Amino acid sequence: MKTRSFHALRVALVLSVAATTGTAIAAPSCGTDPIALNAYFETGFPLPTRLAEEFMRQFPNVTFDIKEDQFANMMENSPRILSESNAPDLIRLPSITDLVANNLLMNLDEYFEALGWDQFPAGQLVQLRVEEGGRPRGTGSLYGMGLNYSMTGVFYNRELAAQIGMAEPPSTLAELDAIMAAAKQAGIQPIMQWNKGTAGFAFPLQNLMGAYGPPEPINDWIFQKDGATIHTEDNLKAAEHLNAWIEAGYFPSDANAIEYFQMMSRFMGGEGLFMFNGDWESGNLDGNAPGKFGFFIMPSLEDGGRHASMSAPLTYGIGAKANNPECAAFFLDWVARNQAARKINVAVGGSNPGGPTDLAMPAVEPGSVTEQSLAAGAILAQDNGAMDFIANATGAIFAAGWTPELQKMAGGQQTPVGLLEAVQREYETQLSR
Repeated sequence: MKTRSFHALRVALVLSVAATTGTAIAAPSCGTDPIALNAYFETGFPLPTRLAEEFMRQFPNVTFDIKEDQFANMMENSPRILSESNAPDLIRLPSITDLVANNLLMNLDEYFEALGWDQFPAGQLVQLRVEEGGRPRGTGSLYGMGLNYSMTGVFYNRELAAQIGMAEPPSTLAELDAIMAAAKQAGIQPIMQWNKGTAGFAFPLQNLMGAYGPPEPINDWIFQKDGATIHTEDNLKAAEHLNAWIEAGYFPSDANAIEYFQMMSRFMGGEGLFMFNGDWESGNLDGNAPGKFGFFIMPSLEDGGRHASMSAPLTYGIGAKANNPECAAFFLDWVARNQAARKINVAVGGSNPGGPTDLAMPAVEPGSVTEQSLAAGAILAQDNGAMDFIANATGAIFAAGWTPELQKMAGGQQTPVGLLEAVQREYETQLSR
């Protein structure tokens, strides 16, 4: 704790002197002495480890002590882990509002100018800003950075698509429905989706929300703006549409027993025409099944309409009790700017590496899934349709709200109205604590 306090005081003094004298601010670095970064990564996603390996190659004095856990466990355990004396220098953050409210995350404003993060598009950082006290989100101080900036959409099996005459991705929701109906009639599983552990059905649901209405009210709810609700007319239409897909048998009958890694294995094995997932799997599909899969942005309700999709940073923060915050901040900046890191980010993560807009996007294989997912991201940016993930509204809304209610819906035991009412009640309960 003394190390952290001294660090904060020193940086504050440097910033103060720089402001009054006009001198350049000394940017944080990892120095030359041996440093062991305490890192807490998400299981099943190789990108952070690959970036850590490259960082250690370029900076031999730095090593990473990496621990991994499932996403659901991280949502539950992050407060406890960040409260410990040996808090992570780098930690994958499922949600930040409650952590900020409990003073468990380091405020990164002191690095914003020192590392030139004002060169990043403001839209890349808005989801990582929180007002004092933990809400609302979207404004205030910076408490995290993205290792990349992903989006969700629809992966498809090219061979199965050809069998039912799908020559190109659908441009409207009605066209997507027609393709799914044709697949079902041909004996092809329309959608491969997981729903065990954490609710994978939240992905198609939020895509449908983006088709039926604008993203701004959804972001307001996620950012905990006063009076925001998830139970809107547009979102009810989206939930009804999802329920119609369930009742039509478009999802696997055992979806509630399918975990994420099982979904990926079955989809890559040829089971399922579509899969609602994030572009972080683009590199995986390109590497293990080149030419077999494609990707498209969720179609709008009407042809030429605005596109909206979940698009969020792969959020990492620095523990308030971290022992090596300067090196951790330097790593987060290096990920966005370093040429080798950006190449790894696109090749392994399949997502936009972010960073200053004047940095070139690493080249990708023509016709690859990664090329298609990056192109979809450009469409989303043009339509200004990015939404944060509905699971990030509070620290426990995914585990206590969306997951049980969507599992009930998948099992025919919850209605669209009941889903939104139950999640909104849980949301309000959590905000009142």
